[in-house]
Amino acid sequence: MRTRELRFGLGVFVLSLGVLLIRFLVPRPVGMADNGDGWRLLCDLGGRHTEIKPEFYVHFSYGPGQGCKSDYISSQAWLDWFASKLGKVLGSSAELNLLVLGSITAVLVAVGIAATVLALDLSVRNRLIATLLLLLVMADSAFFGYFASVLSEGAGFLGMLLMAGGLLLMHRTGAWRYWGAALTVVGALIGINAKSQTLLLIPLFVLALVLVKPLGARGWARWLLPLGVLVVVGAGTAAVQSHGDPANAEYREANMYHVVFDSIVDGKHDTDADLAALGLPPSAKKFIGTGWWEASPWKDADYNGFRDKISRRNVVSYYASHPQRTLQILQQGAVDTLTARPSRLGSFADTSGLPPMAQEFRVPVFSGLSALAAPLGLYLLVPFWLLIGWAGGRAFRRSKREYGIVVFFLLLFAVGQFGLSALGEGVEGVKHQLLTLFPTVLAFVFGVLSLFPRPARPEPEPEPDEEPVTEVFEAFREPEEPAVR
Repeated sequence: MRTRELRFGLGVFVLSLGVLLIRFLVPRPVGMADNGDGWRLLCDLGGRHTEIKPEFYVHFSYGPGQGCKSDYISSQAWLDWFASKLGKVLGSSAELNLLVLGSITAVLVAVGIAATVLALDLSVRNRLIATLLLLLVMADSAFFGYFASVLSEGAGFLGMLLMAGGLLLMHRTGAWRYWGAALTVVGALIGINAKSQTLLLIPLFVLALVLVKPLGARGWARWLLPLGVLVVVGAGTAAVQSHGDPANAEYREANMYHVVFDSIVDGKHDTDADLAALGLPPSAKKFIGTGWWEASPWKDADYNGFRDKISRRNVVSYYASHPQRTLQILQQGAVDTLTARPSRLGSFADTSGLPPMAQEFRVPVFSGLSALAAPLGLYLLVPFWLLIGWAGGRAFRRSKREYGIVVFFLLLFAVGQFGLSALGEGVEGVKHQLLTLFPTVLAFVFGVLSLFPRPARPEPEPEPDEEPVTEVFEAFREPEEPAVR
């Protein structure tokens, strides 16, 4: 490793960390309020969940509460556990202090940015531009608040950044490859295990590792390190997912309930025809627009009479036979994706003096532009994905495969997650589609960076004590006789 590169990387880390901490704490701390699901992470940690309107304000300090058991799996729990222990070392009486959590995440994000920038084969000026673009993504108001919250989206964002930086570093030679492998392992374990939706990253991650090829590496020199990364991540993910409920089985019926009564049968289209197509009686109209937990439909005799119809198979059958209605639902999912900010989740503490559900928009570059174009939905999102795909394909054609791999890794996950959330969840579409918007924006940034030229490298000069080869041969050449006229 060259000392100059290390100094540059350290400078990028310090700059990024400073910007992120100022972004986080000045003039007042910002985070993301709890939508009601925070208890799933606080439960095993022993933190006390706020029951009264948790979405109004961010509760930066959670005191100890009664222990409980949750089968919910998220790598965010690892960050919360570390923040809890570190907070107590620093003298905090809270079971979980989100100021500590946000600071820890800021450090990890700064590491990810520095590693990514070092992996890019760009000039110093273009590397600084890359740093700015990555900071604009990670500090964007739509994403940044989740780094100081009891929700699991933040772990997904962090993991995807670290994976991207690690995969790029693995294309370099020498010791950089091994640092890249370590970063990839950490990022994959965090990103893949962030939520049940991020398990979709697994096949894409395997494909990305298969395509990793450092310059000049062949045979075992190419395959040994990616294979090692795959074994470690695979074993770690299997161990994590085996200790809980990876698919969140307790929420399967709840998700299908919301798909049916919030998304498909929403009261705005042909309700009677949709109920009939799903095999539901007219009495099912009373469940339209109701929440699973609030309505407690399992206690209703009418609901139990058609409960078997609230299933994935029945919903998939409906989508297959109603392409126009399916397209309308996908359009709504695209609008939710571009909207970017859930309107009912606040950004500030209750001591901030701001009204309930007040939100901050200090870094709105990407999410602000997407929100302006949100009504276009698929008419914007699909061409934007195609543009990113073109940039990724161009990277492969121009011998910049490391960019192409990362672009398609993020883009294909975004497209898959979009369909999964739009068609399979049915509620809280804006929040759930953040895992579509974030990788889309990050893939766009890497697509832009792939357009930058590689730095020009001067031809190596001969050593001072060596004569050029041509001069050596000239010394042994016999003089030519003059031509006879």
